[in-house]
Amino acid sequence: MRFRDRRDAGRALAASLTQYADRPDVIVLALPRGGVPVGYEVAVVLRVPLDVFLVRKLGAPGNEELAMGAIASGGVRVINRDVVEGSAISPATIDAVAAAEAREMERREREYRDDRPAPTIKNRVVILVDDGLATGATMRAGLVALRLKQPLRLIAAVPVAPAVTCQELRAIADEVVCIATPEPFYGVGLWYDDFSPTSDAEVRELLRMAGERFSQVDSTPPEPPEYWG
Repeated sequence: MRFRDRRDAGRALAASLTQYADRPDVIVLALPRGGVPVGYEVAVVLRVPLDVFLVRKLGAPGNEELAMGAIASGGVRVINRDVVEGSAISPATIDAVAAAEAREMERREREYRDDRPAPTIKNRVVILVDDGLATGATMRAGLVALRLKQPLRLIAAVPVAPAVTCQELRAIADEVVCIATPEPFYGVGLWYDDFSPTSDAEVRELLRMAGERFSQVDSTPPEPPEYWG
């Protein structure tokens, strides 16, 4: 399966998530930047709110596309041991890259949210969306960070990823939805006709459009039914 662009991929992904449509306890969180166009289409189809969840990949020195780990809001850090050990990357190097990415994550948090508070996660069904996965380090960091916020249910949803990566995520997420698991995989961008970078301006515009369609998540999420707890 190939996708025209991220918006097309989002509509295809939403078709596998329709059981969560129109539920007041559901929120779509997208990983910026590329996950936001995908997440926007998922939120529109499901008629639920959209927000962003900030996670930054830790690129390996000299090969930034190779994830040696990732960081997420709340001080969560996930390390890809295979990459770190295989490339003999020192702890000091990891710390330096993580510090730089933390500064960028804080900048984007301010820019994307425009002083809006982060959404409430506790007792909600959270669908965490990206445009695709390779090693899955960024998604793993996001899932680990969100799990600490006590969601009712935590779902990882992507249009395309290696089957082995999806399987690994099932140890963290309550559900993993991935509509294409091509083998050999090679890379996320190969499964899109248009995989041009998503800009900060596009992220802000999609969040604005989503906010106009749906009210923001309130500060008092619904209590889960007794049979869920």
